Parts: sequence; structure tokens; C-alpha cells
Amino acid sequence: MQSTDLGNKESGKIWHRKPSPATRDGIIVNIIHSTSDYHPKVLRFLNVAFDGSGDCLIAGDHQGNIYVFDLHGNRFNLVQRTAQACTALAFNLRRKSEFLVALADYSIKCFDTVTKELVSWMRGHESSVFSISVHASGRYAITTSSDTAQLWDLDTFQRKRKLNIRQSVGIQKVFFLPLSNTIISCFKDNSIFAWECDTLFCKYQLPAPPESSSILYKVFAVTRDGRILAAGGKSNHLHLWCLEATQLFRIIQMPTKVRAIRHLEFLPDSFDAGSNQVLGVLSQDGIMRFVNIQTCKLLFEIGSLDEGISSSVISPHGRYIASVMENGSLNIYSVQALTHEINKPPPPLVKVIEDLPKNKLSSSDLKMKITSGRVQQPAKSREGKIQTRILKQDLMGNFENKENELSDGLNKKRLQILLKGYGEYPTKYRMFIWRSLLQLPENHTAFSSLIDKGTHVAFLNLQKKYPIKSRKLLRVLQRTLSALAHWSAIFSDTPYLPLLAFPFVKLFQNNQLICFEVVATLIINWCQYWFEYFPNPPINILSMIENVLAFHDKELLQHFIDHDVTSQLYAWPLLETVFSEVLTREEWLKLFDNIFSNHPSFLLMTVVAYNICSRSPLLHCTLKDDFEYFFHHRNNLDISVVIREVYHLMEITPAHIHPESELEVFVALTKGQYPVFNQYPKFIVDYQTQERERIRNDELDYLRERQTVEDMQAEVDQQRVKDEAWYQKQELLRKAEETRREMLLQEEEKIVEQRQRLAAVKRELKIKEIQLQDAARRRFLKLQQDQREMELQRLDDEIERKVQMRDREIASTAKDLEMRHLELETQKRLYEKNLTKNQEAVAKAIQEDADAYRRKVDLEDHMFHKVIEADQTQSRETQKIIEDSLAKAEQACLNTDWKIRTLHKQQCDDLHRSAGYQEVAALLQKNRRKEMEVLNAMMEKDAEKWKEAEEKDFHLKSEKKASALSDASRKWFLKQEMSAALEHAENPFIQAEARRLQNEQVASSCFPRTSRLNDISEMGSSAQISLNRKTEWDGMEQNLIKKVRNLRQRLTAQARNRCQTPHLLAT
Repeated sequence: MQSTDLGNKESGKIWHRKPSPATRDGIIVNIIHSTSDYHPKVLRFLNVAFDGSGDCLIAGDHQGNIYVFDLHGNRFNLVQRTAQACTALAFNLRRKSEFLVALADYSIKCFDTVTKELVSWMRGHESSVFSISVHASGRYAITTSSDTAQLWDLDTFQRKRKLNIRQSVGIQKVFFLPLSNTIISCFKDNSIFAWECDTLFCKYQLPAPPESSSILYKVFAVTRDGRILAAGGKSNHLHLWCLEATQLFRIIQMPTKVRAIRHLEFLPDSFDAGSNQVLGVLSQDGIMRFVNIQTCKLLFEIGSLDEGISSSVISPHGRYIASVMENGSLNIYSVQALTHEINKPPPPLVKVIEDLPKNKLSSSDLKMKITSGRVQQPAKSREGKIQTRILKQDLMGNFENKENELSDGLNKKRLQILLKGYGEYPTKYRMFIWRSLLQLPENHTAFSSLIDKGTHVAFLNLQKKYPIKSRKLLRVLQRTLSALAHWSAIFSDTPYLPLLAFPFVKLFQNNQLICFEVVATLIINWCQYWFEYFPNPPINILSMIENVLAFHDKELLQHFIDHDVTSQLYAWPLLETVFSEVLTREEWLKLFDNIFSNHPSFLLMTVVAYNICSRSPLLHCTLKDDFEYFFHHRNNLDISVVIREVYHLMEITPAHIHPESELEVFVALTKGQYPVFNQYPKFIVDYQTQERERIRNDELDYLRERQTVEDMQAEVDQQRVKDEAWYQKQELLRKAEETRREMLLQEEEKIVEQRQRLAAVKRELKIKEIQLQDAARRRFLKLQQDQREMELQRLDDEIERKVQMRDREIASTAKDLEMRHLELETQKRLYEKNLTKNQEAVAKAIQEDADAYRRKVDLEDHMFHKVIEADQTQSRETQKIIEDSLAKAEQACLNTDWKIRTLHKQQCDDLHRSAGYQEVAALLQKNRRKEMEVLNAMMEKDAEKWKEAEEKDFHLKSEKKASALSDASRKWFLKQEMSAALEHAENPFIQAEARRLQNEQVASSCFPRTSRLNDISEMGSSAQISLNRKTEWDGMEQNLIKKVRNLRQRLTAQARNRCQTPHLLAT
């Protein structure tokens, strides 16, 4: 194993001697990058990517140094210093010298490896980009980060689309399917979707994996033909999905040492038509194991526990494996060395009898080299061995046909011997043998340039003429025909080209390059001189077939002539469809095994042989339609008999009519660029092209004019339809208007009736309301009158009761004069009883007055709210408010007048009280008359009454103040008299009596003024009785008591004259 240190060099050789990788590890070279600074250190490689050819790779380290390694030219070059770590690389762009690099600042840059300049700078990601997938055409790229995926146009470097997802669902990977327009998006919830690249239409979604083997997918890989998707994660299980059937068809369990899968990649093979069978699985232990997904066998592995692999990339042609190791170095592996034991050729199928041992090769040298279809061996080493063997034979002079040696180690003569023995090639190796026989150059670059020109205008509407059910097959056919038309202009005007190419397209639909080169080789060699009489069928070729048929079966040819059947009917349909209409797939493949293995004239002889072998049914055909049907449909004919007849005709046909003398030998396509094809009358093609262009332009003009006329007609029809619709709409509107008018009239009549009924109801309610208001007013006035009569009656009863009580006291006192102490005690108790009764009576009167006042207020509030709630006009509401205010003011005046009259009634007799009642009745009558006055008079009266109420209230307050001053003066006088009486008292009885009187005076000051007057009058009467008794025992005491009694009588009379507030209103 060679090791190369890049150091500080910007260019140099990768290896200094020819590498010879060992079979054990297969390492070609180990590349490290160390610095020669003061403190040497190794710069770790992070990412690596191959270009489209597979012979160059690009690698970037964690400091942003990007190197290009040319494995074919043994050179490396430093192409860029980005000064920051790269997170992803892509080197398979449309322009071969450009590459994409994703950097740590979330940006993507495009550089040129030749000029080393920045081509473009793309921004848009908000997190690190870990994957870049490039379309097969190199025009588009998908960059993927954890939160979004973005589709870029690499021609303009503009973002076309952006995939936004919820934060709860992250992205695992988004990539293009190889050689397809399908985008696969894989998310962290195991959902996988397939999208159409052009329209972003969701084609399908893969179902959820079974619960028994459910894993969270982390890594993915797809075969080159885009049919199988491999997925893995933190498990030793691999899931293989069939994308065509959208179902899981196999679960592979890796060895128990594998606990998690870090990377997956299929190993390409040139001979498997893109259906890769070998899958590389990189596990958590750093070992990459390659297994066959069909046999589930472990083929080989790279890496070890000591030197683990971090990531790995396989070249497109499957010759090299580039792996970034865990120590930061870069290993290049040779697939040929790793698969040397696996790809041993099979045992020889044909043995050659040796006549001259000295001059012939040994049997081991004559074995047919056919690979197993798993891994392609490097062509360089095989060519070296074959060339050595060929030189040896040339020196010995034993190899007569040097051209029979094919490029892949196969010999054409030996293949012909094998073909004659078995009648066909093995199905497993047929495609490989065909490619070897036709010596296909596989010019990827030239073919890509033809494909990049897009769909040819002649085949834009191919699906209309050839409605193929499979859209994929239709697209491949359209691309192949377009590439042929771009290669040579005549193929755009060849009507039978789709029929000629269709069987090969169907056979090689997964490898368009091989399909194109097979068809091109077929046209160059087996379709010689077909286009000399273009656009007519090849008369010269048909004449050759007719001459051969005339020589071998004159009767059949005469039969054709008799029924006007020309070679354009019995030969040309077979040629233009290359027998695909009359043969089954297996028969067609067997026939072309022989056609590709022989001279181009074999195809023409096959047409003759097919007619000769079918002579019996053809001789029975008499109608031209029967002949046409026969040569366009399958017939009961053994293809092996036809092939034997072809070989027989090839041998016995005379040289002067043999097509072999007219046709040239096989010529393969050139490498690098395809040869120029101009074997046709160019002036006719040019003229047809010009005429077709003129006709196309005329047709476009006609179509434009017709489109204009159709648009005008459509507009006229549309306008007419609109007019009719408008007239119909107007008629409907008119009818609807009439209907609505009738309905409105009916509704108006109903509304008028309802309004009349409502007005009548309102009038009734108004009358009832007025009646209720009058009744309520009368009831309220009657209630006030009753209450005042009850108050007057209660006053009369109280006065009468007091007179009776005074009489009873005088009577009882006269009876109990003899028992002084008993009399005093009885007088005391009676006095206390009277005081309690008077207090209760006063309290009761006060409570009744308060209850009556509260009921009056509630009634007035109720009437006021009832007036407010009534639905009346604004003027009536204002009148009501003013009336209510006037009533309140009037009531306040009445209450004040009543209070004043009540105070006077205590000094007047029944006559005065009757006058007061009449005055109240007059005021009420006056209030009723005033309700009918106008609004201004009410306002004035309201103001006057309020003013009068204030004046009377002020007069009442002044009277109260005068009464309070009189009370205070009386209290002071009594206090002076009592103190003088106590000083002159000579016995305890007089002192106790004085103290009792003093206490009663103090207690009487706590009562209201209305009750205080009664107490003073009663105290005066009781004191008079007691003093009459005292005169008998003490003269001094009698004189003192008389003075006190006179004083009390005088004070009582003075208080009665000045007090004006009745005790019933005291609260």
C-alpha cells in the first residue's frame, strides 16, 4: 500500500510507482494531508465526491482546502481554499469542470477547477447543508438541511422551489433518482414521497414498514435504474423497497456485530443494465460490508476496527471506492482487486480440439471470458492480457482473422460456433455479448450533448401517433428518436424510425445510452443504402431481396407478381419493423443473436428466408389485404427453421446476386464522437426540410388565423349566450319584481291593518292607564286622608286616656293618704308605669308615622316608575316629569304646612282641626286643577312652590331653634331651683325626693320634645298631690313644693305656647 502526503504542495503525483493493490485490502493509495508548521498536525478530510466519468474525485478537509485527484492521469491539484469546513460536495455537474461545495456558513458555492474562480454563490439555508443531489442532466441540484430542501437551477443558479416542513418533522434526505425526473424525499417520521421534478406532483408515497421490523430510517441508497430503494438506520436490518410496485419486498438482517447502519451505496456494474445487485453497508464499527441483495451473501468488506471508515463514495463505473477514514486520511480502493476471487470467469463452455499443439493455443487460453454480471473488472488489465496473447499469435502466424477479437475478451468466431450449437446466446450474458459484438463506444459526453438539445420538434406529438401505455417507455422512445434526429437531420423525416427503434428501446429502456448506440450501429451497418431513394423505400435493397427470392423460389415470386404484390409489401414491412411485428420477444432476441453475429447482409437474407418458409400460406393468399395482414401480424412459424434457412441461403446464393457483395462489412461507432451520417440525398432532405418548415409556418399561420376566428366566434357565441342570459335574467327579474310588488302590497295592507289594531290597542291602553292613574291618585288621596283622620283620632284617644289616667290617679291617691309609705310606693310605681306607657305610646306613634311615610314614599316611587316605563312621546314624558316634580314640591309644601298646623292643633280645639282638614282638601283640589295647566305655568308654579317650601322649612328650623333655647333656659332654671331646695332640706325624705326629681329631669331631657311636654304635665299633677300631703307635717316643705309646682306649671305653659312640631311626626 502506497501512502501520499499532500503537505503544502498545490499539485503533484498521487503515486510514484504503479499501484498494485493487494487482494486482501484492495487499497491503491492512502492520502494524508499534514502541515509542516512549527506544530505539525494532520488536516482531516471530511467529504469526497466523484465526477461523471469516475476517474476524477474531489475532496475537502476541515480547513476548507479542496483538492481534485485525477486517478487516470495520476495528478492532484489544489483548486480552492474556502477558509471554512465543507459539509457536502458534488462534482457531476453539466459543466464538467465545475463543482458545488456546501460550507459551514450554510451557503453553497460553485467553483471552476480549471480557472479556480468562483462561479456562483447561493444562499437560502438556515442550517448546515449535509446533502447535495444533482440531476442526471446536471442542470438541477437539490440541497438538503435538517429544516428544508431547496431545488436550484444550475444554469442560472437561482432557487426554483423550497420545501418547508413543520419543526416536529425533520428531513432525512432529499435526492434525485438516477436517470430520472423523480425526486425522493425522506423524513424523520419514516414517510417517503416521490415527486415529479418538473411539476412537483406527488407520484406516490411508500407505505409504512411492518411493525415487526420497524426502524427509523437514517440512510438511503438507490440502484442506477431507480427500481430499488435500500433504507437503514439504528438496527441491523435493511429494508429493500420496490419503487415501481411501492412495496417492501425484502428485509435483510446483517450480522449481529452490526448494530447501526451509517451509510449505504450500491456498487455499479456495467453489465447489469443499472439493476445493481451489490450493496455496500457501512456500520457503526467502521467496516463497510458488500452484500449481494439477491443471494444475501457477504462478498467482501473494507476497513477494520483499527482503521475505521467514516464515509465512503463509489465511482459511477464501479472501479474505485474512495473512503474517508476515521483518522482523517483518504483511502482509494480498487474494486477489481477486492472482487478478484468473486469475479473468476466461469468454466469454459466450448473446448477446441488441438490439431497442432505447437501452433495452437491451450484450452485454458481459449476459454470465453464472461463476467457474472455483478462487478465489472477493469478493462485495462484485461486488454493487457488479451493484447499479449494476440501478439503471440501474430508472431506464430496462426490467427487469420484478427478482426474477430472483440474488446471485452470475446472472439467472434467462437461466439458464432456457440450460437450455431445452441441457436441463441445465454439470456444472462446476451446484453454483454451484444455490446461486445457491436463494439459500442459508450460515448457519455457525446450522448449527453444530444440529449441536452431536448425533444426534437418532429417528435413532440409522438404519443398521438404511437399511444404507448407506459409513460416511461414513451419518454425513452421520444428521447432516443430526438437524439437520432439531432445526430442526423434525415431521421427527423424518417416515418418508420419509431418502428425500427421501438424494440430496442423496450429492451434497453433502463440504459438510454446503450439503446441509442445499438440503434445507431444498426442503422450504419444493417440499414446500408436505405436512404438513397429517400423518402421512398430503398428500391436497391428491395431489388436485392427480389433477386435472391427469384433465384431460390421463382414460383413464389411469380405468385406475388400475379397478385400485384411487390417487394414493398412482402419485404419492406419486415425490414422497417425489424421483424418486431411478426415475432415474439424470445423469437426476436434469438433472431438478432444471429443478425448481430453475422454480416449485415444476414438481415436481407432473413427476409427472403421468412418468405420461403411461409410459402405455403402465401401461395394460398389471393387478396392484397391478406398479404398485408400476413406481413404485419404474427404467424405460426418456427424461427429456428427460418434461421437455418438463412444460413443455407447465405451459403448457396451466387456471389453476383448475394447482398454481401453489395454491402460493406461491419463498422463500429467511433469513440469520443459519433460519426457523421450523410448517406442520403441531402438536397431532398434539405428541400423537404425547407418545404416542411414552410408548410409548418403556413400551418402555424393558418392555425393562428383559425384560432383568431375561433376566438372571435367563441366571443360572439359567448356574447350571444350572455345576451340571452341577460334577457332571461331581465325577464326573471321583471317577474320577480311583479311578484315582489304584489307581495309588498299585501304586506302593506297587512301592516296597515296591524297598525290600526295597534292604534286601537294603544288607545285602550292609554285610557286604562289614565283611569288607573286617576284611581291610584284618588286612592292615594283617600289613604292620606284616612291616615290623617287616624292620627287625629289617635291624638284624641291619647288625650282622653291621659285625662282618665289622671282622674284615676287622683282617686287612688285620695284613698291611700293614710298610708304614707304605701302611697309613695304606689305613686312611684304608677308614675314609672305611666312613664313606660307614654314612652311606648310615643315610640309606637313615631313608628306608625314612619311606616305611613315609608308607604307613601313607596307608593309615589311606584307611580313614578310606572309613569317612566310608559311608552309616550317626549313631550308627554317631559310633562310627566314636571308634573311629578310639581307634585313633589306641592307635597313638600303640604307636608310643611301640615307640620305647622299640627303644632298649632295642640293648642287649638276641634274647630281648628276641622279648618285644617278643609284647607288640605282645598289644596288637593287646587293640585288637580293645576295638572291641566300649560308647561310654562307648571314650571313657574314648581319654582314658586319650591321657594315657598324652602321659606317654610327655614321658618320651621327657626322655631325649632327657639324651642331649643327655651328648653335650655328652663333646664338651667330648674337646676338652680333644685340646688337651692336641696340646700334647705332638713330631712332625708326631702333630699331623696329632690334627688328623684333631679334624676327625672335628667331622664326627661333624653326624650323627644313632644314626649317631654307630657312628662312635665304629669309630673306637675303628681307633685301637687304629694305637696298637699306634706302640708300637714311641715309648712316649709309645703311652701317649697308649691313654689316648685308653680314654676313647673309656668314652664309647661311656656313650652306649650312655643312648641310647634307634633309628636306624631317626630322620628
